[in-house]
Amino acid sequence: MSVVVVGRVAMCLALGAVLVAGCARFDDSASSPFTPEPTFNPADPKPPSNTPPSTTRPSGPCIDPDPAVVATCLDTTGGIIGISEGALVAERRTGRILKVVDPDTPPVEVAKVDVDGSTDGGLSDIALSPTYREDGLMYAYITTGSDNRVVRIGEGGSQKDILTGIPKGQTGNHGALEWATPDQLLVLTGDAGNPGLASTPSSLAGKVLRVDSPAPGASSSIVLSGIGVAGDLCRDGKDSVWITDRTPGEDRLQRLGPDGQVSVGWTWPDRPGVAGCAAAVDGVAVAMTSAKALALATVDENTHAITTAPSLLSQDKYGQLGGATIGPDGSFWVGTVNKTDGQPGPNDDRVVRIPLPQSGGGGGPD
Repeated sequence: MSVVVVGRVAMCLALGAVLVAGCARFDDSASSPFTPEPTFNPADPKPPSNTPPSTTRPSGPCIDPDPAVVATCLDTTGGIIGISEGALVAERRTGRILKVVDPDTPPVEVAKVDVDGSTDGGLSDIALSPTYREDGLMYAYITTGSDNRVVRIGEGGSQKDILTGIPKGQTGNHGALEWATPDQLLVLTGDAGNPGLASTPSSLAGKVLRVDSPAPGASSSIVLSGIGVAGDLCRDGKDSVWITDRTPGEDRLQRLGPDGQVSVGWTWPDRPGVAGCAAAVDGVAVAMTSAKALALATVDENTHAITTAPSLLSQDKYGQLGGATIGPDGSFWVGTVNKTDGQPGPNDDRVVRIPLPQSGGGGGPD
């Protein structure tokens, strides 16, 4: 869940400019990664509206007839972060980071990083600094010509290596970022197509790593080994970080508690292709590629257990889903990954809003 914060700040502010590549940092309305997440079932009798901004759409290239589609004609998406105005979404193969707001506002490129997107890697994930409003820093998990790595991007587009040497393979290059605390960055790494590396202590592949006070040349420690194809990390706003990954035998949703203990939340022996996740204190939403749906798992707030099978939202409606976040309207915002891995439609790839089921059931929108 990381971005180039661009230079000429004083000039851009004087002009009142919005986000453009080569201009100022995006904006001070970007949500802090440590703003408490909403619950999926708020006590407020008037939850955020799930009504799209318009019910009809004009026709034309890159205009989607579905009003729930926030952005169209993107390249294959990677990580996505909800901000106060909309979301920041990564394009995995191009290295672009775009701000998307609503169907009537074209995406704006706010940053671009050099990546090798020839495998399943590229720009996998982005993360705002916990003090972004003050320092304008962001972090990215990227694939280069020689490895996978975490980089920090600052004003003027300056890029610094934070953690390098994560093994690269023909597959298993996807990774993810999430803050456990304001001083601890968690890094989810794939197994680089070699499951044996995931259990090798000397390898950075197939792990959840912790980087304390991330700075150029930082070291890491292993939090969890045995990761297969990396999915995502998502924090629930309270005390848990959830982890998704795919192994040869099953897809998994695991929980990392504040005490460092890891427990299994749910497994899918049918391997639906778990990918991005979005968490709140009472549930976790998991995007799925093969199942072409968003799975919603209810979590007991006291025990953190998931005791009933996750329900599926918007199955077979938007194709394969990758990144997921909670948007500013309280609905889920997800990115599709149809261009490289599925059967793309004329407007793929896209960012789509998926509202919560109004009755708490498993149906979701048609």
